This record gives sequence, C-alpha cells and structure tokens, in this order.
Amino acid sequence: MENQTFVSYFLLLEFSKDRHLQLLHFFLFFILYLAVTSTNLLIISAIAFDHQLHSPMYLFLLNLAVQDVGIVSAIIPKSMINSLMDTRHISYFGCFAQVLIFSSFEASDLFLLTVMAYDRYVAICHPLHYELIMNWKACTKIVVLVWVTSLLYGMLHTIGTFYLPFCSNVVNQFFCEIPHLLKLSCFGFNLVEVGFLIVSIITLGLGCVIYIIVSYTRIFMAVLRIPSVKGRQKTFSTCLPHLIVFSVFLVTVCLAYLKPPSNTQSYLDFTLTALYSFLPPVFNPIIYSIRNKNIISVLYKLWHF
Repeated sequence: MENQTFVSYFLLLEFSKDRHLQLLHFFLFFILYLAVTSTNLLIISAIAFDHQLHSPMYLFLLNLAVQDVGIVSAIIPKSMINSLMDTRHISYFGCFAQVLIFSSFEASDLFLLTVMAYDRYVAICHPLHYELIMNWKACTKIVVLVWVTSLLYGMLHTIGTFYLPFCSNVVNQFFCEIPHLLKLSCFGFNLVEVGFLIVSIITLGLGCVIYIIVSYTRIFMAVLRIPSVKGRQKTFSTCLPHLIVFSVFLVTVCLAYLKPPSNTQSYLDFTLTALYSFLPPVFNPIIYSIRNKNIISVLYKLWHF
C-alpha cells in the first residue's frame, strides 16, 4: 500500500491456498475452540449454580474460566471464518477490538494466576488466618482490581499500537498481534508502544514471576514439613503443573513480543504465538478444576439432573 494511506482493513496470515488444508485448519481450530469453551463453560455453570462452591477459591476459578473463554473467543472464531470463507480480511475496527480484548484477557489471566498463587500460599502456610485474610470482601476487591487493571492495560497497548498510521496491511500472523502490527507503522517501529511493551514485560511479567516463585517456594518449604507422604504428593502434583504451564507461557510471550517479527510467514512466530495463546486456556481447567473433586461432583449432579 502507498505510504501513509489510511488502512481500512488488514490481511491476516493465510495458512494455505489449498482448499483441503484450509478446511483442515478450520476443523482443528473448531475442535480446539469447542474443547476450551465447553470445558470452561461447564466449570462456570458448576460454580455458579452450586452454593457449596460459593467460596473465595472458586470465585477465582470462575473468573479464570471466563478469562480463558475470552482469550480463545477473541482470536479463534475470526481465523476459523476466514479459513471457511477462503479469505484473509479483518476490518480496521475488528483488528482494534481483537487487540483490545485479547491483550486485556491475557493480562487478566496473568494477574489472576498470581493472585491464585498467593491464595494457595495463605491456605497452606497460614491456614488458621485464611478465612480472615481471604474473605469474600477482600477477594471481591481483588477480582475487581484484576479486571479494571487488565482493561486499562489493554487500552494502553491498543491505543499505543493504533495511534500512528500504517503503511502496510499485511499481518504475518493468524490474528492481530501487537508486534506484527507495530512492524507496519509508517515510521518504522512505534517507539512509544515498544517502550510500553518492554516496561510491561519487565515490571508486570517479571513482578508476577518473582511473586509466584516466592509464593511456591514458601509453599514447598511448608509442604516438606508435612509428615504425610500422600499430602506432600497431592500438593506437589497441583503446584508443579501450574509452574510449568506458567513458565512456558511467560517464556513464549516474551520471545514473541521481544523477538523482531519476520517479514514473511514464519513457523517460529506462529508456534510461539500459539503456545502463549492456547496453552493457558487448554491447561488451566485441567490443572485447577477438572482434578477438583468438588467440581467433578457438582458436574456429575448437573449431568444427571
């Protein structure tokens, strides 16, 4: 496109020109989307309709499930429709909304996982003070703060990405990802938004990582003092998968956002983006909810209602 021409739409990554491969992409993304949304919606229903699950811990799990549905809903349906309709188009407003929704939900997911690490720390290391510290009033304020902060974070990065004109409309990614949009700026890299990204990753990302590591280190130290081998194994089996998924998420999102995006279609760019986009929504329900006996019991009752 000509320099400083107003971009009214963008062209997203085309996986293949072969119609059969396009339909295969649609089918795979449909299965992924159906699995993530159905699992998380079941969790939301179980927590919302059963009074036994109306406690602070399950409030966090409910919000985590909402966030996971929001993440995949922001990016997968449009990619599916494009493959089904054999097109690459997304409108300027659609791209703007996609960046805002996706970045807000990703940030809220990161913040809430950090809060949940603190919740587990209080429950295991200070069980006698748990109800006093993590009461309904405090947890409600925490959840509201997570959502408000995440929305402000998303708005900051969305406005920082779109306030300069674009000189190209070809996005080498299957959704409107910020690093690939920044590369299309008429003034080269948008230094303001690049600065926002670096500061966000260093302060928010590193801050959350340090907080989670410290929380789980203290949890592990407390668990090692438990005389019951079964109790130690149960705690480790819950905490270690969380740390692994969180570590993979953080490493891939840092690489995707700090690595200069390719000028052409790149399997590495796609892999990094797919990992940090899909890994938490796929594994969060398994780690936090599906292995929870209370949630399984409620789902069983709802199924046989």
